[in-house]
Amino acid sequence: MDTDSRFEQIEKAFFADGFRLAMQAVESGLSKEALFLSLEKMYAAIDEFIDSVSQLTVQNSNPIQCKKGCAYCCHQPVFALDYEMQFLSSFIKENFSEQKQKEIKKRVDTNRLKLAGLPRKEILNSKQPCPLLENDACSVYSARPMACRIYLSTDLNSCRIFYTNPESETSFPALLDLPMRVGRMMNEGFKAALKTNGVVTKEFRIDEGLFL
Repeated sequence: MDTDSRFEQIEKAFFADGFRLAMQAVESGLSKEALFLSLEKMYAAIDEFIDSVSQLTVQNSNPIQCKKGCAYCCHQPVFALDYEMQFLSSFIKENFSEQKQKEIKKRVDTNRLKLAGLPRKEILNSKQPCPLLENDACSVYSARPMACRIYLSTDLNSCRIFYTNPESETSFPALLDLPMRVGRMMNEGFKAALKTNGVVTKEFRIDEGLFL
């Protein structure tokens, strides 16, 4: 079996896992608690997979460079599905003071206004700090959406260059492809299961969907 075929098999397996986890929530009546529990299980599964990948990158002398305090990727738009937004919003309400929530909302509103009306390409190339970033660290790390979990670079300098020159047609972060592919497929499976129950999901930027 060639590499592409192996990747396709892995993607199918993760799609099936995402579908299965969301179906557990559907079969439990799709309460907020059941949905969040299934989402937590999905995040735990992708985190476990990434831990395994991380070990392999170390063995191959090309380790993942992402760590606390490195926040280049936290200055670009983050997109997440609405059920991830609901989970994130609930986490903030349960764990942050009212004053801290107001501060986050103010940063959310600031980012949204700065990007309002811009063409999609300009939005994607924009470098606004994530409203959830605190002292170059994610303040909601355990609840961060799939997009953040699977964005993994093996070259810090490539992230730095992309941060300083986002419009370059040749310079991009050295991201690991497999975690991104399987994480997206797991979310696709989760979406597909919700759709069987008539729940149609949408994608939002964090500054658009966090406090809907």
